[in-house]
Amino acid sequence: MNSIKIPDILLPADGVDMSAWAVNACDQYTSDYAYWQEVERISAGKPSSYNLIFPEIYLNDRPEQRIARINRNMREYLSGGIFKKISGGFILVERTTASGTRTGVVIAVDLEYYSYEVGVRTPIRSTEDTIKERIPPRVKIRENAPLELPHVMLLYNDLNNVVLNTVKRGETLYDFDLSCGGGHIKGTYINNSEEVKNAFYSLLNADSDGLLFAVGDGNHSLATAKKCWENIKPALGAKQWENHPARYALVEAVNVFDNALKFEPIHRFIKTDNPGLFLRKLQPSGSGKAYIVVKGSKSQIPFNANTPQGIRELDKRISSFISEHGGEVDYIHGDDDLIKLTEIGGVGILLPAIGKGDFFHLIENGGNLPRKTFSMGEGYEKRYYVEAKAII
Repeated sequence: MNSIKIPDILLPADGVDMSAWAVNACDQYTSDYAYWQEVERISAGKPSSYNLIFPEIYLNDRPEQRIARINRNMREYLSGGIFKKISGGFILVERTTASGTRTGVVIAVDLEYYSYEVGVRTPIRSTEDTIKERIPPRVKIRENAPLELPHVMLLYNDLNNVVLNTVKRGETLYDFDLSCGGGHIKGTYINNSEEVKNAFYSLLNADSDGLLFAVGDGNHSLATAKKCWENIKPALGAKQWENHPARYALVEAVNVFDNALKFEPIHRFIKTDNPGLFLRKLQPSGSGKAYIVVKGSKSQIPFNANTPQGIRELDKRISSFISEHGGEVDYIHGDDDLIKLTEIGGVGILLPAIGKGDFFHLIENGGNLPRKTFSMGEGYEKRYYVEAKAII
Protein backbone atom coordinates (compact mmCIF):
# COMPACT_ATOMS: atom_id res chain seq x y z
CA MET A 1 0.00 0.00 0.00
CA ASN A 2 1.28 3.44 -0.95
CA SER A 3 -1.87 5.52 -0.65
CA ILE A 4 -0.57 7.52 2.35
CA LYS A 5 2.36 9.94 2.23
CA ILE A 6 4.14 11.85 4.98
CA PRO A 7 4.01 15.40 3.59
CA ASP A 8 5.88 18.64 4.08
CA ILE A 9 3.26 20.75 5.86
CA LEU A 10 3.22 24.53 5.93
CA LEU A 11 2.05 26.28 9.10
CA PRO A 12 1.91 29.99 9.92
CA ALA A 13 5.25 31.25 11.21
CA ASP A 14 5.75 32.25 14.83
CA GLY A 15 4.04 35.53 15.63
CA VAL A 16 1.06 35.07 13.32
CA ASP A 17 -2.30 35.60 15.07
CA MET A 18 -3.66 32.06 14.78
CA SER A 19 -7.25 33.01 15.64
CA ALA A 20 -7.25 35.40 12.69
CA TRP A 21 -5.41 32.88 10.50
CA ALA A 22 -7.80 29.93 10.87
CA VAL A 23 -11.06 30.13 8.89
CA ASN A 24 -14.00 27.74 8.55
CA ALA A 25 -14.48 25.59 5.44
CA CYS A 26 -15.37 27.56 2.32
CA ASP A 27 -18.48 25.45 1.65
CA GLN A 28 -20.18 26.47 4.90
CA TYR A 29 -22.67 29.31 5.55
CA THR A 30 -23.36 29.61 1.83
CA SER A 31 -26.37 31.87 2.42
CA ASP A 32 -25.03 33.78 5.42
CA TYR A 33 -23.26 36.94 4.21
CA ALA A 34 -23.04 38.24 7.77
CA TYR A 35 -20.89 35.27 8.78
CA TRP A 36 -18.33 35.86 6.04
CA GLN A 37 -18.36 39.62 6.61
CA GLU A 38 -17.41 38.93 10.22
CA VAL A 39 -14.59 36.62 9.05
CA GLU A 40 -13.37 39.41 6.77
CA ARG A 41 -13.46 41.88 9.66
CA ILE A 42 -11.48 39.57 11.95
CA SER A 43 -8.80 38.91 9.32
CA ALA A 44 -8.45 42.51 8.06
CA GLY A 45 -4.82 43.59 7.86
CA LYS A 46 -3.49 40.26 9.17
CA PRO A 47 -2.11 37.09 7.57
CA SER A 48 -5.15 34.86 7.23
CA SER A 49 -6.25 31.78 5.34
CA TYR A 50 -9.31 33.86 4.43
CA ASN A 51 -7.08 35.58 1.87
CA LEU A 52 -6.20 32.19 0.34
CA ILE A 53 -9.63 30.59 -0.06
CA PHE A 54 -12.77 31.18 -2.11
CA PRO A 55 -15.91 31.12 0.08
CA GLU A 56 -18.62 29.51 -2.02
CA ILE A 57 -21.08 32.24 -1.14
CA TYR A 58 -19.07 34.42 -3.55
CA LEU A 59 -18.71 31.93 -6.42
CA ASN A 60 -20.69 34.16 -8.77
CA ASP A 61 -19.21 37.47 -7.57
CA ARG A 62 -16.39 38.42 -10.00
CA PRO A 63 -14.71 34.98 -9.68
CA GLU A 64 -11.80 35.74 -12.03
CA GLN A 65 -10.72 38.72 -9.96
CA ARG A 66 -11.01 36.79 -6.71
CA ILE A 67 -9.05 33.82 -8.06
CA ALA A 68 -6.26 36.10 -9.32
CA ARG A 69 -6.12 37.79 -5.90
CA ILE A 70 -5.98 34.42 -4.10
CA ASN A 71 -3.07 33.22 -6.25
CA ARG A 72 -1.24 36.51 -5.75
CA ASN A 73 -1.74 36.30 -1.98
CA MET A 74 -0.43 32.73 -1.93
CA ARG A 75 2.75 33.72 -3.74
CA GLU A 76 3.25 36.71 -1.45
CA TYR A 77 2.77 34.57 1.66
CA LEU A 78 5.26 32.00 0.34
CA SER A 79 7.90 34.60 -0.43
CA GLY A 80 7.19 36.83 2.56
CA GLY A 81 8.02 34.48 5.42
CA ILE A 82 4.42 33.87 6.50
CA PHE A 83 4.94 30.08 6.52
CA LYS A 84 7.28 27.67 8.26
CA LYS A 85 7.77 24.11 6.99
CA ILE A 86 7.02 21.05 9.13
CA SER A 87 8.74 17.99 7.66
CA GLY A 88 8.92 14.30 8.42
CA GLY A 89 5.74 13.87 10.42
CA PHE A 90 1.97 13.94 10.53
CA ILE A 91 0.06 16.36 12.77
CA LEU A 92 -2.34 15.19 15.46
CA VAL A 93 -5.33 17.56 15.57
CA GLU A 94 -7.59 17.79 18.63
CA ARG A 95 -10.69 19.87 17.99
CA THR A 96 -12.95 20.67 20.94
CA THR A 97 -16.56 21.80 20.42
CA ALA A 98 -19.85 21.25 22.23
CA SER A 99 -19.80 17.68 20.86
CA GLY A 100 -16.54 16.88 22.66
CA THR A 101 -12.96 16.56 21.44
CA ARG A 102 -12.57 15.11 17.95
CA THR A 103 -9.11 13.73 17.15
CA GLY A 104 -7.71 13.55 13.65
CA VAL A 105 -4.41 13.04 11.86
CA VAL A 106 -3.30 15.40 9.06
CA ILE A 107 -1.77 13.25 6.31
CA ALA A 108 -1.36 13.36 2.54
CA VAL A 109 -3.08 10.82 0.29
CA ASP A 110 -2.11 9.72 -3.20
CA LEU A 111 -4.83 10.73 -5.65
CA GLU A 112 -3.93 7.72 -7.80
CA TYR A 113 -5.66 5.65 -5.11
CA TYR A 114 -8.83 7.77 -5.00
CA SER A 115 -11.95 7.76 -7.13
CA TYR A 116 -15.34 9.43 -6.98
CA GLU A 117 -16.78 7.15 -9.67
CA VAL A 118 -19.53 4.80 -8.52
CA GLY A 119 -18.43 1.17 -8.28
CA VAL A 120 -14.67 1.79 -8.51
CA ARG A 121 -13.09 -0.05 -5.59
CA THR A 122 -10.14 2.16 -4.76
CA PRO A 123 -8.66 2.47 -1.24
CA ILE A 124 -10.03 6.04 -1.01
CA ARG A 125 -13.63 6.59 -2.12
CA SER A 126 -16.34 9.21 -2.11
CA THR A 127 -19.34 8.46 0.06
CA GLU A 128 -21.99 10.57 -1.65
CA ASP A 129 -22.87 11.06 -5.28
CA THR A 130 -20.53 13.62 -6.86
CA ILE A 131 -22.20 16.33 -8.94
CA LYS A 132 -19.74 16.57 -11.80
CA GLU A 133 -21.07 19.98 -12.86
CA ARG A 134 -19.70 21.40 -9.61
CA ILE A 135 -16.12 20.42 -10.43
CA PRO A 136 -15.13 22.77 -13.32
CA PRO A 137 -15.67 26.04 -11.37
CA ARG A 138 -13.53 24.62 -8.57
CA VAL A 139 -10.84 23.53 -11.01
CA LYS A 140 -10.49 27.17 -12.08
CA ILE A 141 -9.77 28.09 -8.46
CA ARG A 142 -7.16 25.37 -7.96
CA GLU A 143 -5.44 24.93 -11.33
CA ASN A 144 -2.95 27.82 -11.01
CA ALA A 145 -2.73 27.95 -7.21
CA PRO A 146 0.68 27.19 -5.68
CA LEU A 147 -0.91 26.00 -2.41
CA GLU A 148 -3.79 23.94 -1.11
CA LEU A 149 -5.47 24.41 2.25
CA PRO A 150 -7.63 21.39 3.06
CA HIS A 151 -11.08 21.11 4.52
CA VAL A 152 -11.30 17.48 3.40
CA MET A 153 -12.01 15.00 6.17
CA LEU A 154 -11.52 11.30 5.50
CA LEU A 155 -13.04 8.64 7.74
CA TYR A 156 -11.35 5.37 8.65
CA ASN A 157 -12.83 2.27 10.28
CA ASP A 158 -10.99 1.66 13.57
CA LEU A 159 -13.25 0.23 16.27
CA ASN A 160 -10.26 -0.63 18.50
CA ASN A 161 -8.54 2.74 18.05
CA VAL A 162 -5.37 1.10 16.71
CA VAL A 163 -4.13 4.20 14.88
CA LEU A 164 -4.37 6.72 17.72
CA ASN A 165 -3.00 4.22 20.24
CA THR A 166 0.12 4.04 18.05
CA VAL A 167 0.76 7.81 18.11
CA LYS A 168 3.79 9.17 19.98
CA ARG A 169 3.34 12.85 20.64
CA GLY A 170 6.05 15.40 19.97
CA GLU A 171 6.05 19.18 20.27
CA THR A 172 2.89 21.26 20.33
CA LEU A 173 2.67 23.14 17.03
CA TYR A 174 -0.40 25.26 17.77
CA ASP A 175 -2.97 25.60 20.53
CA PHE A 176 -5.63 28.33 20.32
CA ASP A 177 -9.30 29.30 20.26
CA LEU A 178 -10.99 29.41 16.87
CA SER A 179 -12.99 32.43 15.73
CA CYS A 180 -16.74 32.57 15.12
CA GLY A 181 -17.67 29.96 17.72
CA GLY A 182 -15.49 27.21 16.26
CA GLY A 183 -14.25 25.98 19.63
CA HIS A 184 -10.63 25.16 20.42
CA ILE A 185 -7.92 23.43 18.37
CA LYS A 186 -4.56 21.92 19.24
CA GLY A 187 -1.98 20.51 16.83
CA THR A 188 0.84 18.19 17.94
CA TYR A 189 3.73 16.83 15.88
CA ILE A 190 3.68 13.02 15.60
CA ASN A 191 7.16 11.63 16.25
CA ASN A 192 6.54 8.14 14.81
CA SER A 193 4.64 8.85 11.62
CA GLU A 194 5.95 5.79 9.76
CA GLU A 195 4.50 3.58 12.48
CA VAL A 196 1.22 5.49 12.35
CA LYS A 197 1.10 5.07 8.58
CA ASN A 198 1.54 1.33 8.99
CA ALA A 199 -1.18 1.33 11.65
CA PHE A 200 -3.58 2.78 9.06
CA TYR A 201 -2.66 0.01 6.62
CA SER A 202 -3.18 -2.63 9.33
CA LEU A 203 -6.90 -1.80 9.32
CA LEU A 204 -7.24 -3.61 6.00
CA ASN A 205 -8.03 -7.28 6.50
CA ALA A 206 -9.28 -10.31 4.60
CA ASP A 207 -12.90 -9.22 5.05
CA SER A 208 -12.25 -5.79 3.53
CA ASP A 209 -12.64 -5.02 -0.17
CA GLY A 210 -9.66 -2.66 0.03
CA LEU A 211 -11.52 0.41 1.34
CA LEU A 212 -9.22 2.33 3.69
CA PHE A 213 -10.67 5.87 3.68
CA ALA A 214 -14.17 7.16 2.93
CA VAL A 215 -14.70 10.87 2.31
CA GLY A 216 -16.67 12.41 5.16
CA ASP A 217 -16.42 16.11 4.27
CA GLY A 218 -15.04 17.90 1.22
CA ASN A 219 -16.14 15.41 -1.44
CA HIS A 220 -16.12 17.96 -4.26
CA SER A 221 -12.87 19.50 -3.04
CA LEU A 222 -11.08 16.16 -3.27
CA ALA A 223 -12.72 15.43 -6.62
CA THR A 224 -11.37 18.77 -7.86
CA ALA A 225 -7.86 17.88 -6.69
CA LYS A 226 -8.16 14.61 -8.60
CA LYS A 227 -9.34 16.36 -11.76
CA CYS A 228 -6.48 18.88 -11.60
CA TRP A 229 -3.99 16.04 -11.17
CA GLU A 230 -5.45 14.21 -14.16
CA ASN A 231 -5.07 17.41 -16.20
CA ILE A 232 -1.40 17.77 -15.20
CA LYS A 233 -0.27 14.15 -15.67
CA PRO A 234 -0.05 13.95 -19.48
CA ALA A 235 2.66 16.63 -19.68
CA LEU A 236 4.92 15.03 -17.04
CA GLY A 237 7.84 12.66 -17.40
CA ALA A 238 7.96 9.46 -15.37
CA LYS A 239 10.08 10.91 -12.56
CA GLN A 240 7.98 14.08 -12.34
CA TRP A 241 4.81 12.01 -12.40
CA GLU A 242 6.01 9.97 -9.44
CA ASN A 243 6.88 12.89 -7.18
CA HIS A 244 4.75 15.82 -8.33
CA PRO A 245 3.20 17.57 -5.29
CA ALA A 246 -0.20 17.88 -7.01
CA ARG A 247 -0.44 14.09 -6.96
CA TYR A 248 -0.90 14.22 -3.17
CA ALA A 249 -3.75 15.91 -1.32
CA LEU A 250 -3.58 17.11 2.27
CA VAL A 251 -6.47 15.82 4.41
CA GLU A 252 -7.46 15.12 7.99
CA ALA A 253 -8.22 11.48 8.78
CA VAL A 254 -10.72 10.82 11.60
CA ASN A 255 -11.87 7.53 13.08
CA VAL A 256 -15.54 6.99 12.23
CA PHE A 257 -16.01 5.79 15.83
CA ASP A 258 -14.66 9.01 17.39
CA ASN A 259 -17.06 9.90 20.20
CA ALA A 260 -17.19 13.58 19.18
CA LEU A 261 -18.06 12.77 15.57
CA LYS A 262 -21.83 12.94 15.27
CA PHE A 263 -23.68 11.34 12.36
CA GLU A 264 -26.97 13.12 11.81
CA PRO A 265 -29.59 12.58 9.10
CA ILE A 266 -30.39 15.32 6.62
CA HIS A 267 -34.17 15.60 6.36
CA ARG A 268 -36.31 16.56 3.36
CA PHE A 269 -38.71 19.50 3.25
CA ILE A 270 -41.03 19.65 0.26
CA LYS A 271 -42.37 23.13 -0.43
CA THR A 272 -45.77 22.49 -1.97
CA ASP A 273 -49.24 24.01 -1.80
CA ASN A 274 -50.78 20.54 -2.06
CA PRO A 275 -49.35 18.36 0.72
CA GLY A 276 -52.29 15.96 0.50
CA LEU A 277 -51.50 15.11 -3.12
CA PHE A 278 -47.84 14.58 -2.28
CA LEU A 279 -48.75 12.20 0.53
CA ARG A 280 -51.06 10.18 -1.74
CA LYS A 281 -48.32 9.81 -4.34
CA LEU A 282 -45.59 8.97 -1.83
CA GLN A 283 -46.72 5.35 -1.26
CA PRO A 284 -44.10 4.49 1.39
CA SER A 285 -43.18 0.88 2.10
CA GLY A 286 -40.56 -1.18 3.91
CA SER A 287 -39.77 -2.69 7.30
CA GLY A 288 -37.93 0.41 8.55
CA LYS A 289 -39.51 3.66 9.64
CA ALA A 290 -39.44 7.39 8.96
CA TYR A 291 -41.84 10.20 9.86
CA ILE A 292 -44.05 12.48 7.82
CA VAL A 293 -44.50 15.97 9.30
CA VAL A 294 -47.45 18.19 8.34
CA LYS A 295 -48.42 21.38 10.18
CA GLY A 296 -45.97 20.59 12.96
CA SER A 297 -47.40 17.13 13.63
CA LYS A 298 -45.46 13.97 12.79
CA SER A 299 -46.73 10.51 11.88
CA GLN A 300 -44.72 7.33 11.44
CA ILE A 301 -44.51 5.82 7.96
CA PRO A 302 -42.83 2.64 6.68
CA PHE A 303 -39.42 3.08 5.07
CA ASN A 304 -36.87 0.86 3.37
CA ALA A 305 -34.72 -0.80 6.07
CA ASN A 306 -31.75 -0.17 3.78
CA THR A 307 -31.60 3.53 4.61
CA PRO A 308 -29.50 4.70 1.61
CA GLN A 309 -31.74 2.83 -0.81
CA GLY A 310 -34.81 4.25 0.92
CA ILE A 311 -33.42 7.79 0.55
CA ARG A 312 -32.62 7.14 -3.11
CA GLU A 313 -36.21 5.97 -3.73
CA LEU A 314 -37.64 8.91 -1.79
CA ASP A 315 -35.56 11.45 -3.71
CA LYS A 316 -36.80 10.01 -7.00
CA ARG A 317 -40.42 10.34 -5.87
CA ILE A 318 -39.84 13.91 -4.68
CA SER A 319 -38.18 14.82 -7.98
CA SER A 320 -41.02 13.25 -9.96
CA PHE A 321 -43.66 15.08 -7.92
CA ILE A 322 -41.94 18.46 -8.34
CA SER A 323 -41.51 17.88 -12.07
CA GLU A 324 -45.22 17.15 -12.45
CA HIS A 325 -46.83 19.45 -9.88
CA GLY A 326 -44.22 22.11 -9.07
CA GLY A 327 -42.64 23.01 -5.76
CA GLU A 328 -39.14 22.77 -4.32
CA VAL A 329 -37.15 20.51 -2.02
CA ASP A 330 -34.82 21.71 0.72
CA TYR A 331 -32.42 19.72 2.92
CA ILE A 332 -32.80 20.41 6.63
CA HIS A 333 -30.52 19.59 9.58
CA GLY A 334 -32.31 18.97 12.87
CA ASP A 335 -35.72 17.54 13.77
CA ASP A 336 -36.96 20.68 15.46
CA ASP A 337 -35.99 22.91 12.54
CA LEU A 338 -37.92 20.71 10.12
CA ILE A 339 -41.00 20.52 12.33
CA LYS A 340 -41.04 24.30 12.70
CA LEU A 341 -40.87 24.81 8.93
CA THR A 342 -43.94 22.65 8.36
CA GLU A 343 -46.07 24.79 10.67
CA ILE A 344 -46.50 27.30 7.85
CA GLY A 345 -46.93 24.77 5.04
CA GLY A 346 -45.29 22.05 3.01
CA VAL A 347 -44.38 18.50 3.99
CA GLY A 348 -41.44 17.33 6.04
CA ILE A 349 -39.88 13.88 6.10
CA LEU A 350 -37.79 12.98 9.13
CA LEU A 351 -35.27 10.38 7.98
CA PRO A 352 -33.42 7.72 10.00
CA ALA A 353 -29.72 8.14 10.75
CA ILE A 354 -26.99 5.86 9.46
CA GLY A 355 -25.24 3.99 12.24
CA LYS A 356 -21.46 4.37 12.48
CA GLY A 357 -21.06 0.61 12.62
CA ASP A 358 -22.91 0.27 9.32
CA PHE A 359 -21.16 3.08 7.46
CA PHE A 360 -18.21 1.29 5.87
CA HIS A 361 -20.31 -1.79 5.19
CA LEU A 362 -22.77 0.36 3.24
CA ILE A 363 -20.01 1.96 1.15
CA GLU A 364 -18.37 -1.39 0.43
CA ASN A 365 -21.61 -3.04 -0.61
CA GLY A 366 -23.64 -0.21 -2.10
CA GLY A 367 -21.16 2.31 -3.47
CA ASN A 368 -21.86 6.02 -3.11
CA LEU A 369 -24.67 7.08 -0.85
CA PRO A 370 -27.38 9.42 -2.16
CA ARG A 371 -26.59 13.11 -1.97
CA LYS A 372 -27.44 14.70 1.37
CA THR A 373 -27.68 11.40 3.25
CA PHE A 374 -25.83 12.41 6.40
CA SER A 375 -24.06 15.28 8.09
CA MET A 376 -21.13 15.24 10.48
CA GLY A 377 -21.95 17.84 13.09
CA GLU A 378 -22.95 21.46 12.73
CA GLY A 379 -21.43 24.12 10.49
CA TYR A 380 -19.21 25.59 13.21
CA GLU A 381 -17.73 22.11 13.82
CA LYS A 382 -16.44 21.73 10.26
CA ARG A 383 -12.73 21.77 9.59
CA TYR A 384 -10.97 25.13 9.84
CA TYR A 385 -8.06 25.94 7.52
CA VAL A 386 -4.80 25.82 9.46
CA GLU A 387 -2.29 23.69 7.52
CA ALA A 388 -1.22 24.17 3.90
CA LYS A 389 0.83 22.23 1.33
CA ALA A 390 2.56 23.17 -1.92
CA ILE A 391 0.96 21.70 -5.04
CA ILE A 392 3.34 23.03 -7.74
